[in-house]
Amino acid sequence: MSTKVGLWIDHRKAIIVSITKQGEAIKEIISDVEKQPRRSGDSPLKGAYEAVQVPADDSLQRAFTGSLNVYYDQVMDSIGSAESILIFGPSTAKDELKERLKENNLDSRIVGVETVDKMTDHQIAAKTKQYFAKS
Repeated sequence: MSTKVGLWIDHRKAIIVSITKQGEAIKEIISDVEKQPRRSGDSPLKGAYEAVQVPADDSLQRAFTGSLNVYYDQVMDSIGSAESILIFGPSTAKDELKERLKENNLDSRIVGVETVDKMTDHQIAAKTKQYFAKS
């Protein structure tokens, strides 16, 4: 059976719209990812500021990356059986997920990656239906 998936994703949540001959299903996956850690140090508003002088907090970055990996694995499990995958969203999450799919030899299923702003579930479903109606 042919399953086509439209996936809107950012670092906080993913909306998955699956289209089959039986109809359409919408699933939401919420991530446990906190905001990307900021570097501590002087503010650029308080005077001289060089990003190079501010050390990265490796433990915070590792926790952030680990949480993202768990989140992306959940998303990949949800879209694993799809024949065609359209990925779209406002942030870098779509590109990061694309790379994860490539690492798992699933990138041949990706039919498109687009940058879009925040959307409602209905807008995501409509965009997915419209995209796959053309193809």
